[in-house]
Amino acid sequence: MSMLGLGHLLNLPEGRTLEFKQDMTSLKPILKTLIAFANTAGGTLVIGRSDDGKILGIKNVLEAEERLANAIADSVAPPLIPKIEIVSTKGQSLIVVRVPYWSGPFYLKSAGKSQGVYIRLGSTNRAAGEEFLAELKRSVKKVGFDQMPCPEVGESGLDKDRLDKAFAKIGKKVSTQMLKTLNILVPYGDTFVCSNGGVILFGKDEYRSRLFPNAEVRCARFRGTTKTHFIDHYDVDGTILEAMYEVPKFIQRNTRLAARIEKIQRKDIPEYSPLVIREVLANALVHADYSLLGMNPRVAIFSDRMEVESPGMAPFGFVFADFFSGISHVRNKVIARVFRELNIIEEWGTGYKRIEDACHEEGYPIPNWLELGASIRVALKPHPVTLDAEEHPVKEALTERQEEIIALFQGKEKLTTKEVHKKMTTTISERTLRNDLSAMQKKGVIKMVGRGPGAQWKLVGT
Repeated sequence: MSMLGLGHLLNLPEGRTLEFKQDMTSLKPILKTLIAFANTAGGTLVIGRSDDGKILGIKNVLEAEERLANAIADSVAPPLIPKIEIVSTKGQSLIVVRVPYWSGPFYLKSAGKSQGVYIRLGSTNRAAGEEFLAELKRSVKKVGFDQMPCPEVGESGLDKDRLDKAFAKIGKKVSTQMLKTLNILVPYGDTFVCSNGGVILFGKDEYRSRLFPNAEVRCARFRGTTKTHFIDHYDVDGTILEAMYEVPKFIQRNTRLAARIEKIQRKDIPEYSPLVIREVLANALVHADYSLLGMNPRVAIFSDRMEVESPGMAPFGFVFADFFSGISHVRNKVIARVFRELNIIEEWGTGYKRIEDACHEEGYPIPNWLELGASIRVALKPHPVTLDAEEHPVKEALTERQEEIIALFQGKEKLTTKEVHKKMTTTISERTLRNDLSAMQKKGVIKMVGRGPGAQWKLVGT
């Protein structure tokens, strides 16, 4: 290793693929790090540098190198063969261990196959729990969670109206063969059932909400720069495909709009680029780890930024440098293929380039990607000219679906929730309708008359 390369390495912060150890007093933490690197995305361990950056070096470095090599051979399975180097800087000897990502899973022999598997989350090592261990094993077999069969949901569990509506937009008629080609239906024994991805994308509400409640996208608008003051929220009760259309509407009504005069014409400039929002949101939904129950895709809007958070660490074998350079590693192949078929995403691996080009062309700051343990967050900054625009944290505009609901009341008519649901032409669940009615009540558009199952809704002022 060159001195230039070593100097650069020593000045980097610890992260997914880099860690520093002060000494070799205890070998077990070192072995855990090497196992975590091998299982996650590869990495480099430098021994002889303290946490505060001081170069302490290693005494009897040749003996230490042999001790480390023997410990790796004796304590790790399957056999792990890292590259171990002795390097010198500032008169001190260091040990640099480079570990490639490789098919495992690797584990600490003393802890066994179920307890001794470690993965890298950010800059820490973590014992792979049941969910991460299952994901690790799937990645070795190159099978995504969304490709796996969902045995209790057959073809009848798919929402035909959703399917027909989605594919009608690209001029295609849905058939059983097409569903098999897209792996929405997959073999299971001597029959075909829905894949997990098929249920997430097109499952009837009764199945999707019970089996994959974590596929519901949650949106919130906060006052200021923290989550202390919550002022608006919206949970997309529909599928992640519907979220691609509903979430931008929520963002639009909760963000600022500035104007600039260009060549005697007014040009409206939204706080966040619609193209970038679409790309970031699509990326978050396509790459989310839907096997992690209790974690949902989230969109949070603050006065100085917007955050799009996706459950799941970066895919095994993947580093952000791959994403930035256009290398694609698709976690959910079924979901990604359907998004591509419906023209929501283009070629795999081109999303970041489109985001970067749009930001440069339109004057927006480039978003920042950050791995936070078991989730990935993308932070978007506002367009500079919108910072001087009058802030309107919550626009009272209604969504298209809420406008349809208003039209059903026809003046002074009172309707129960079930009556509103029956009259609607848009296909939604009663749960989604209740969320809409509650949101409209908060906006002062409608109010409830009475209580219990017989309670009715009416327009305010009638």
